[in-house]
Amino acid sequence: MAPSLTDLLGRRITYLRLSVTERCDFRCHYCIAEDQAFAPKSRVLSIEELGQVADAFLDLGVTDIRLTGGEPLTRKGLPALLEHLGQRRAAGRLKALTLTTNGGMLEGFVPLLAAAGVGRVNVSLDTVDDGLFSRITRRGDLSAVLSGISAARAAGLGIKLNCVVQKGVNDSPHHIDRLMEFAAARGHDLTFIEVMPIGPAAFDFHRHYRPMDDLKAELARRWTLLPDAHRTPGPSRYWRCVETGGRIGFIAATSACFCAGCNRVRVASDGMLYPCLGQDHAVDLRGPLRSAEPDALKGAIARAIGLKPDGHRFHGGATPGRAMNATGG
Repeated sequence: MAPSLTDLLGRRITYLRLSVTERCDFRCHYCIAEDQAFAPKSRVLSIEELGQVADAFLDLGVTDIRLTGGEPLTRKGLPALLEHLGQRRAAGRLKALTLTTNGGMLEGFVPLLAAAGVGRVNVSLDTVDDGLFSRITRRGDLSAVLSGISAARAAGLGIKLNCVVQKGVNDSPHHIDRLMEFAAARGHDLTFIEVMPIGPAAFDFHRHYRPMDDLKAELARRWTLLPDAHRTPGPSRYWRCVETGGRIGFIAATSACFCAGCNRVRVASDGMLYPCLGQDHAVDLRGPLRSAEPDALKGAIARAIGLKPDGHRFHGGATPGRAMNATGG
């Protein structure tokens, strides 16, 4: 039988979200502080070490890897990691390789991503209104993001757009409907995501939090939504909009507890393995990775999986102290 990572609740872990950097060229206020402090270089895993972590997870039965950040395209040496993972993909060891990006640097990386066998890029896009986009990202250039999306589409990469819905910011019919029409016209899936009480968002969470059930009910008054059987390795549940023909997903990251089916863990760029996005508990992989013991890394990973909790504690008042950019979404 193929190796597998299974936690104490019987959940099989097949999906790794690997953060290659906590740095980002945007400053979206729900994700990262304007004056965010970053880990010193000595604590950050090298490109070679990130490849070793990925290989260890593949050896233990993980089949899907998503590269995240911060903004992964800002990481120096990323092409070498893409080549490394592309070889695993070509050899059949890696079933799916995806990447999450804010899209600002995407256009220049499209050839590398395609060559590495990246099947899909998830692009964070909270609005297609230029002024609002600038206010949300604080540093982003919407035209560059749209050019990156167009380039990725032209190269045949799959594209999914992710929108973090913020009450009173980008949740009006004007903004939501334009985004739905934009995605559908280009054949891109669009997922709406609840803001989570993590890092900077925790301080403003209640003012900007909007449950997905509420948003979906509002959309159903303007659009005809039919359930869609499409599934990805993540938690999104999809619907088809009859009028636009587009497929939209909803991730109720805070209001719903879909933790019983969780199949993923996250490794931050400093080597900390987080069994749950919604809790601060983590296991250090950097020490075992840099030790002389050949099986230390895999042993640490296996022990960490055994500590995976039954679910997040958002409703219990617990809010992780780290910013979202430390682990990605």
